Amino acid sequence: MQIFKETHFDFLGKRWWAIGLSVLLMVASAISLYVKGGPRYGIDFNGGALMYVKFVNQPHPDMIRSALSAKISGEITVQNLAGSDEMLIGTEIKDEQQLNASRAKMEEVLRSKFGESSGKLDLNNSGQEALANRLRDPLQRASVALSEQQLQDLTKAILGYRDSAPRSGLLRNVDELGSVPGVTPVVMTALKQECYTSGFAIRNIEMVGPKVGADLRRQAIMATLYALGGMLIYIAFRFEWIYGLGAVIAVFHDTVVTVGLFSIFNKEISLTVVAAILTLVGYSMNDTIVIFDRIRENLKVMRKEKLEPLMNISVNQTLSRTVLTSGLTFLTCIALYLFGGPVLHGFSFALVVGIIVGTYSSVFIASPIVLFWNNFLESRKKVAVAASAGKTRKG
Repeated sequence: MQIFKETHFDFLGKRWWAIGLSVLLMVASAISLYVKGGPRYGIDFNGGALMYVKFVNQPHPDMIRSALSAKISGEITVQNLAGSDEMLIGTEIKDEQQLNASRAKMEEVLRSKFGESSGKLDLNNSGQEALANRLRDPLQRASVALSEQQLQDLTKAILGYRDSAPRSGLLRNVDELGSVPGVTPVVMTALKQECYTSGFAIRNIEMVGPKVGADLRRQAIMATLYALGGMLIYIAFRFEWIYGLGAVIAVFHDTVVTVGLFSIFNKEISLTVVAAILTLVGYSMNDTIVIFDRIRENLKVMRKEKLEPLMNISVNQTLSRTVLTSGLTFLTCIALYLFGGPVLHGFSFALVVGIIVGTYSSVFIASPIVLFWNNFLESRKKVAVAASAGKTRKG
């Protein structure tokens, strides 16, 4: 399928404008990174605790943030998860020993704000063992003859009901458990005496130590460099070394601009963002290889054509393919960015930026580098021929 047929756009003729734009973007990225002391790494790389919390009535993020700031030092992030009643709460931890303490403080703040101090067990944030221990004595006093296995089966059924849809871990009141098999009126009475339901449920907790975060950061950088090195070797082997160098410089340009835009817009770089960047390294490289492959084919067919017009022809011939692949992928990533929610925001932002910059660099960065090198070689040949002719005339 071809969208464009027989186009004759002078892409290489606009190379200086494009290179000027790239230099401007890279300088702006470098300034932003310098002023802000480097990229803004997320908890994955800096270390800290990340908690997913579901609420009966979702509070304002500022209320959670101010309550946690009074107990925990360092940066605290609170985000509403679009399309759900969950919030994402993160705390940055610089000391490995503070991780468990930070988690306990986060839970303490949530209980003080959305729980009660009656001494009862919180059904929304308790495990099977804690529930069984709470019910064992009251049921025995009520002359309910349950074996230990029956008690474990009962508590498992109660928590299974709590965790199933549509509750998904959050009971609004104890009476909801009346439909659970085994919850008789006597058991319900014991549940109401010993338990209550708070206004929140901790759905998941992720913790990363600072040392692990530093290792992840180093591995992410090395993974990107290894990818670039491997691609340089591959393209140099498949084409010529200058093609490989041009492609790697273009991909390096894409990476710097993407990271720079994250810094300019003050967005966090997490493991998912690194995954997006590595995806874009391959995506941009693939686009560049398609153009280079067409240039190589045309060099065999159009031997008398100069390199610059030949490159323009090659880029025009691959234009439909570029628009179709990049355009459709871009639309998908835009949808992910707009509707994917805060958790996928960084990942989708990297994809959106990377697709634009990667497609642009394949045409306006990688190809001109090859052209510059060939023009340099041609000028050297002319100088050598002129020098040789001058010596001949003198002789």
